[in-house]
Amino acid sequence: MGAEHAILSSDDWQESQLSTGGTVRELGLEGAAFVGHSVSAMVGVLAARMAPERIGALVMVAPSPCYIDGDGYRGGFTADDIDELLDSLDSNYLGWSSAMAPVIMGNPERPELGQELTDSFCATDPDIARVFARTTFLSDSREDLKSVTVPTLVLECSQDVIAPREVGAYVHAAIPASRLVTLDATGHCPQLSAPEATNAAILDFLAAQR
Repeated sequence: MGAEHAILSSDDWQESQLSTGGTVRELGLEGAAFVGHSVSAMVGVLAARMAPERIGALVMVAPSPCYIDGDGYRGGFTADDIDELLDSLDSNYLGWSSAMAPVIMGNPERPELGQELTDSFCATDPDIARVFARTTFLSDSREDLKSVTVPTLVLECSQDVIAPREVGAYVHAAIPASRLVTLDATGHCPQLSAPEATNAAILDFLAAQR
């Protein structure tokens, strides 16, 4: 069956939000920097709202608050694209993993990176992966960006089929006083494909907060 086109709200992330916020409190952290990649960056946004006294900065690596195009917004996918993606995942998870991981990684000249991501996908319980993928690709957390009040770094890649540069620009514009850095990297996982540049950008941002 095709995926429903209804966009899921940030309430669908409540469990992750509560878990992350609870962990931050349990550790007794104050003014911590939350580093989140892709959809986890949006979990960080919600956690910062839940425990503002604990999280002092956000680092959003290749974030995307909404993956579906619409109303002048470009998320990178049409609703039909998402239908096809989720149908493929439902019918053949291992095949989907093998096909999608290299596309997500985006570095064909370095196939070992795509293989690393494929192995990670294939090691995940398919039932959990299906729920996670559906929640991720049908979510819309754009309104939550307005709640961010802490210093925020938005890290994007120069080429990313999952979160194109229009998404990075949108996130940057929606979060007051955020910093947008475009890495000279391709793919959706710069922490793997360009770790030195990613680390340098994060450390530079954090140093400026001291």
